[in-house]
Amino acid sequence: MVHSENILNLIPQRPPFVMVEKLIFADETKAESSFTITEDNVLTEAGYFSEAGIIENIAQTAALQAGYVASEKGEKTPLGMIGGIKNLEIKSLPGINSTINTRVSVEHEVMNAKIVKGTVYLNNELIAECEIKVFLV
Repeated sequence: MVHSENILNLIPQRPPFVMVEKLIFADETKAESSFTITEDNVLTEAGYFSEAGIIENIAQTAALQAGYVASEKGEKTPLGMIGGIKNLEIKSLPGINSTINTRVSVEHEVMNAKIVKGTVYLNNELIAECEIKVFLV
């Protein structure tokens, strides 16, 4: 759907802190992104994408979904802040040069707050999941 050169139109983050590369699918309630981890990524440690990187990737996929929906409505890309993380489980960390796919689904939405379930896959294997509370402004 949307590749790296156009991603910056849909998210508020800027390099070197961009943790999404492609938007594969998005609608009003869900999205899927992909991201290839490079050696120069600021959230890699000892050859692996860090736990913080995985959390940020999930949050940015949620931001990508919100930005895509806003752009479809002709609205400005919203800013988002993580309000909380619940039930975080990281089964493994992807290595440098790995490509992960991240899926988010909006579980609940009240005013400017969203509860989003995120799952991260490496080679179609679930490697991480959590629930993130996001506030949009």
